[in-house]
Amino acid sequence: MTTWVEPEGGRERGVVGLAKAFTQVLANPTTFFEEAVSPGDQAPGLVFAMAVVLAVQGTRLLRNPDRALAFPAPTWVAAGLTLALAVLLVAPAALHALSAVETLALAAVAPDRGGVSETVQVLAYASAPCAFVGVGVPAVTFVCGLWAFALLVLGTRTVHSTSFARACVAALAPGALAYGSGFGWFAATTALFPRAADYMPWVGRSVEAAAVLGV
Repeated sequence: MTTWVEPEGGRERGVVGLAKAFTQVLANPTTFFEEAVSPGDQAPGLVFAMAVVLAVQGTRLLRNPDRALAFPAPTWVAAGLTLALAVLLVAPAALHALSAVETLALAAVAPDRGGVSETVQVLAYASAPCAFVGVGVPAVTFVCGLWAFALLVLGTRTVHSTSFARACVAALAPGALAYGSGFGWFAATTALFPRAADYMPWVGRSVEAAAVLGV
């Protein structure tokens, strides 16, 4: 699932590679998805997603160390353990689970789709704008969530060679779970537009669940 394949022409690894991928997917996403997503090359995408979660959770814990899980340890140790769990365990598991959800949706609407590894990479790189949601500003989270979903639709359409409508259908469930619940877009939407929960009941339930989980 995490084979590190060196595609033709190579893709730069390490911190520099992550920085280039981050700027390219934000500045020129169509070209990025056309050139950077390679069959069987999941590892760079997985590392990218982990880096995004590291940025988000790290910022949240710096702003409020009390968000750390209740380990019987000093606050800074509990914060470090919480961050490690989020980056090393939750992020990879969530990425592959969401990729499975989108793969099932693609199987129904795009029979001539690409492989699972490409879906993993698209989901990972589309999360780039969410690196900023840790600042805790609802307007920033709202914009970043919409931006990430737009990248997910674009990446799905480009990589899987399908129509815009089918890409939207395939991206809807994983996008809602990842950016709506996971990165807090639903909560930000409710904060900015309180009546949204009246028209979209699942938004209110998602926010309540996030509060229980301490997200």
